[in-house]
Amino acid sequence: MKKIKAITLVFLLALFGSSQSLAEYGVTVGITGSMAMIDASGTETEGGESTSAEVSNSAGVGSIFVEYNNIMGTAFSLGIDHIPGSADVSSSLKQRQDANPNGEGDDITNKAQAEISDHTTIYATYGFGNGAYVKLGYVEADLNTLETLGSGSKYGNVTVDGIEAGLGVEFDAYAGTVGRLELTHIAYDDISISSSVARAGVSPNNLIEADLDVTRFSGSLGYKF
Repeated sequence: MKKIKAITLVFLLALFGSSQSLAEYGVTVGITGSMAMIDASGTETEGGESTSAEVSNSAGVGSIFVEYNNIMGTAFSLGIDHIPGSADVSSSLKQRQDANPNGEGDDITNKAQAEISDHTTIYATYGFGNGAYVKLGYVEADLNTLETLGSGSKYGNVTVDGIEAGLGVEFDAYAGTVGRLELTHIAYDDISISSSVARAGVSPNNLIEADLDVTRFSGSLGYKF
């Protein structure tokens, strides 16, 4: 997350470093509630054998955002949106029974799950004068693997990047606040994770390759300064 944290720091310094710029252009600060539809597909390769799976989940998430409006007197705005919580990639814990490679004892039980956390988006919007706008953003998030593998394999966590694009509409709410409805889609870069520990007698280490996408329907309430 180092890259997007550096961008965020520069953005905030520029945003709040000048009271004149705040008065001239305006700032919107608010909260967002979203229903996120998560879809993932992947393949695990172990000792030359591959196993593929597809999983999905729907999760409610909340985020906070700050936005710098009317850049250079135009309809462009720049903002940062951060989701402080996490969401499971799959709607249930995945479990698989494998034969004991030694041919002795009980079968090996492997349990796996993954979650998305520390999700931050740097984005730009362009308004059309009737409340409608388009949105394009760069996303970084942590993908945490939550596995209990009887095979002895262990996977680490990775940072994933993505591009968010979508449409929204903004409308006046009350007492200087605005409401928003928004539909966006995030396509993350391809994910590749090698296990730090391989199953006994297997070489090279296991490899997971995955594709992750998230569609969000969001409602926001913001206050304009």
